[in-house]
Amino acid sequence: MTFAPDSPVGSAPAVAVVVVAAGSGTRLGRPEPKAFVPLVDRTLLEWAIDGVLALAEPVQVVLVVPADQAETAHRLVSVTAGAASAYVTVVAGGASRQESVAAGLAALGDAVDTVLVHDAARCLTPVDQLARVLDATRASGAGVIPGLPVSDTIKRRDASGEVRATVDRSELVAVQTPQGFPRAELVAAYARAAADGIEYTDDAALFAAAGGSVRVVEGDARAFKITTPWDLHRAEQLVAPERAWTAAPRTGVGVDVHAFDPAEPLWLAGLHWPGEVGLSGHSDGDAVAHAICDALLSAAGLGDIGGLFGTADPALEGAHGDVFLRRTADLLRAEGYEIGNVAVQVLSNRPKVGPRRAEAEAVLGGALGAPVSVAATTTDGLGFPGEGRGLTAIATALVLPAGRRVPPK
Repeated sequence: MTFAPDSPVGSAPAVAVVVVAAGSGTRLGRPEPKAFVPLVDRTLLEWAIDGVLALAEPVQVVLVVPADQAETAHRLVSVTAGAASAYVTVVAGGASRQESVAAGLAALGDAVDTVLVHDAARCLTPVDQLARVLDATRASGAGVIPGLPVSDTIKRRDASGEVRATVDRSELVAVQTPQGFPRAELVAAYARAAADGIEYTDDAALFAAAGGSVRVVEGDARAFKITTPWDLHRAEQLVAPERAWTAAPRTGVGVDVHAFDPAEPLWLAGLHWPGEVGLSGHSDGDAVAHAICDALLSAAGLGDIGGLFGTADPALEGAHGDVFLRRTADLLRAEGYEIGNVAVQVLSNRPKVGPRRAEAEAVLGGALGAPVSVAATTTDGLGFPGEGRGLTAIATALVLPAGRRVPPK
């Protein structure tokens, strides 16, 4: 994929992250390739993508996967990355890790000058480690690898198993990913390794063999590699408490109040009410639709209708309630939420909602793609709804964050 300045995702990224996810993962004892093994409520690959997309600047993400998993990878990307999918390229890997990385490098955009090579199996790597490697690579112009001090005593043995020496561990580090490199030098190093027919244990070794300088920055214990069932269990223990609350249903409340305006037609609950006094507002004044939007946004923690669809937007002048409902539903789904249901109560002397309740529920539910129930009551003459000066709508909504963990078929 080549990014152009006028592409829909903006200017071409200068950084790429090649995520290697083509391994078989036989030591996990699973039928699917390792990157597609579930970790709680999503695959290792999805966790890895999330970490990369959390970087502060846009980057090109190149996923290197088994050829027969490319379609599955595209589906996972569409769910996990949403609108950021435009930054993601999926390519087929090779017979070895080195061949897979080479395939990823071949897919880089023209503007990329810095490359991070990352293992999907290190899917819980915190974003600050990716940022640390990226910053150090740019600042030094060298290869940069994250590493952890070795805490165990290290012995050197011979072929028979007899210990020959104790190694000074103060000079040793356990290396992780991502590993960062200047793009041109890394591509050249890969070309040289291919010509020599030599396989290296990691990208830093390949880079150093071609004459490149490699530096170490601080690693993170959370960036451990998932290789065995024990590693997967460890990852589950780290993730499960964090996911417990985010996977739970969430509720929100929305309230909207509009005054009556005899100069306007009445639009309420997505319906036109001929012969009724309308409501004032920048749009059509549909207090029911607006309260529903606020309830949904509240449940998802995404702000409110005023902040997202303010009166400064001329495109929304006179817009009907279904426009706001559809935009809100699209926003929630893009952020990974599914709408469970919505209930709304109208406080007003008029119009009489009961005769058109089913019609209103069908229109509102159709705009949201979720069940909506509508009810109405009066305030016994109290307050401005009771005095006939306007009406109030109160909505509650249920959203389900866990819905985003199911890839589209």
